[in-house]
Amino acid sequence: MKIYLESLGCSRNQVDSEMMLGRLIAAGHQITTDPIQAETIIINTCGFISTASQEAVDVILEMAEFKTTGACRRLVVTGCLIQRYKDDPDLLNSLPEVDAFLGTAACNHIVKAVENTDKKPFTLFPEPDTRLVDIPVQARELLCEKTAYIKASEGCSRYCTYCIIPNLRGRQRSRPVELICKEACALLDKGVKEIILTAENTTDYGLDLDGPAFHTVLEKTSKKMAQKDPSAWLRFLYTHPCTLDERIIGAVQRHANICSYYDVPIQHAHDEVLKRMGRPYTRQDLARLFSDIRRLDPDAALRTTVIVGFPGETDQQFESLLTFIQEVAFDHLGVFTYSDAQDLPAHELSGHIPEDLAELRHDTIMAAQAKISEKRNARHVGRVYPVLVEENPEEGVYIGRTPFQAPEVDGVTFIYSDGLDTGSLVRVKITDAFEYDIAGEVA
Repeated sequence: MKIYLESLGCSRNQVDSEMMLGRLIAAGHQITTDPIQAETIIINTCGFISTASQEAVDVILEMAEFKTTGACRRLVVTGCLIQRYKDDPDLLNSLPEVDAFLGTAACNHIVKAVENTDKKPFTLFPEPDTRLVDIPVQARELLCEKTAYIKASEGCSRYCTYCIIPNLRGRQRSRPVELICKEACALLDKGVKEIILTAENTTDYGLDLDGPAFHTVLEKTSKKMAQKDPSAWLRFLYTHPCTLDERIIGAVQRHANICSYYDVPIQHAHDEVLKRMGRPYTRQDLARLFSDIRRLDPDAALRTTVIVGFPGETDQQFESLLTFIQEVAFDHLGVFTYSDAQDLPAHELSGHIPEDLAELRHDTIMAAQAKISEKRNARHVGRVYPVLVEENPEEGVYIGRTPFQAPEVDGVTFIYSDGLDTGSLVRVKITDAFEYDIAGEVA
């Protein structure tokens, strides 16, 4: 049958979506990019914060309309939203249009859910910890042609008070290095030019094992990739400040195909707020870490994410965060306002911040970061960088990314040229810098 899949949320969800599509194709089904033609529609949901949960419900209801206006006969909902509210009858009962619910550890049952013919909804919620991470590399149907993510591990064993991920994905389970390398080579064989290692905390890799740490993953994957395709990039996201160490920075320095790009979500920079968040480091620890990165890898790009409006955050604590951001001068930065829910430990904390004040703090951080970002981007003018060409929105203009620009979350590079192929790597001389983007011409 024809199947359409809508993938919401993070890169880990994207990997799950691609795995499910691979299983469905192997079972003889056909994938379509047009939901009106699909006989089965799958929505892989996110439920990390309230806005993501609302978006997921909206998409489910939108896709359910194709049961009337399109060819859809079966609606399947998977992922974090359903896992989070699996015991809430109000949510599940409010979605009578859905024919199957699969939790985060049930992706491998997607074919059974799609092919089920019972009138009663197919519902499966294995414990997240039971999801295996050492299974052989599976065929994937990529949602992006030239960039692909690989999970270094599944789950999380850190219990931050604002986060529900350990309940949704289980404890951290690191994948064998050999499987990561094998998957990277399989993706390069499909023409992928950028491989991104992802996890809840990539640099926590191996804490659940007696074996290698994350720098070993980088070293081995980099070498395998260089043998297969010397031009392909290796990037890693979602590091943890406590486990990003000099061995990892050294691996980046030693291997030309690893992007000098460090994504380090700090969440805050005031010791008292960090303690309430359950983050086991201090402002001084963070300052030392970023100083070390820039000392050992001077051309490195730094990215972070922070949360404002966390319960109890005072004006002085917020100002401390703002000052820290200005002192470090991150190349890229994202801001979230705290998203409350009754199943979060932080819900029980006192001093919840009014929504309008949290939004004001959000906008203040973003305004400051815009100035920082433009100044950091100006450093690139006159320099030449490799750029992965991704789009051709109009004649004479292409859009791509350098090694210091991650997909979706950072700015882009505009290339003024003709005759380029999307998916190719070209060398670009940067001529202009803006708040978040840069632009240039083929060198």
